[in-house]
Amino acid sequence: MGLFNWFTQEIAIDLGTANTLIIHNDKVVVDEPSIVAFDRTTNKVIAIGRQAMQMEGKTHENIKTVRPLKDGVIADFNAAEHMIRGMIKMINNGKGWFFPSLRMVICIPSGITEVEKRAVRDSAEIAGAKEVYLIHEPMAAAVGIGIDVEEPMGNMIIDIGGGTTEIAVIALSGIVCDQSIRVAGDNFDSDIVNYIRRQHNIMIGDRTAERIKIEVGSALPELQDAPGDFAVQGRDLMTGVPKQITVSYTEIAHCLDKSISKIEEAILKALEITPPELSADIYQTGIYLTGGGALLRGLDKRVSSKTKLPVHVADDPLRAVVRGTGISLKNVQNFKFLIQ
Repeated sequence: MGLFNWFTQEIAIDLGTANTLIIHNDKVVVDEPSIVAFDRTTNKVIAIGRQAMQMEGKTHENIKTVRPLKDGVIADFNAAEHMIRGMIKMINNGKGWFFPSLRMVICIPSGITEVEKRAVRDSAEIAGAKEVYLIHEPMAAAVGIGIDVEEPMGNMIIDIGGGTTEIAVIALSGIVCDQSIRVAGDNFDSDIVNYIRRQHNIMIGDRTAERIKIEVGSALPELQDAPGDFAVQGRDLMTGVPKQITVSYTEIAHCLDKSISKIEEAILKALEITPPELSADIYQTGIYLTGGGALLRGLDKRVSSKTKLPVHVADDPLRAVVRGTGISLKNVQNFKFLIQ
């Protein structure tokens, strides 16, 4: 067994719609955008991750950029396999690494179908995994922020990623009730693109929309420590000439309102179907926010005022899921909630 372990490398992967993170030897060794660039003529991979991201929206006809995951699940099987393989090579900068046998723990959305689960497992196996374990994202997030999931105590986790928002009530190593909706960071970006086009007659790309979301994104129209206005460059739809405008956080709060309302509805629905004993626990412990969406200014206050419950934003919410996946990788034999 010792020899087998010596030949086996263990990695934990948070396969996200927006970013993919890999943990190896308890360290986050890869943190890259989930995107691949292909040469159309030869169908070979030109770039993966950050390099491919820089090409997005700026390619000529011989290069295409592909996001293999949509709404938290694999939409392009071939691109996903290339991306996983390429990111595994990035571990230790690809220098002299030979992985004879890979054991992987990969996190998946809780509302995933059996077919989508199979696609994740197949992609990992083709990329070189001998053993593949799957873990649901809210469970990984709970483990990652230090909650003892094996206790008979209810905890509510909301993981707002790029493609999906996962809402789950966890107790005794299992998900008691959950809501998975396909409204998350990507929807916020497209809301911003549509708003800038409608209100200012300017066309911007998804990357610019994401920068706006990071710089002046807000869930509330009034904030205490408000960010300053942000300069946005794009193409004027009337003249076709590049143009610059400034947007304020109040405008962005207004344009994100509908999407955030959908997330609030899903939270209330999850609370509605929670067993009464667990509801009593959640009243004590509150709600935990993880994922990139948790960084949206004022979101915790907005959710708190809607639910009348305390809302805690996790430390480093972006990496909560991958941290939990890494911890479960070390305890593969003990954790009952891992799916083999």
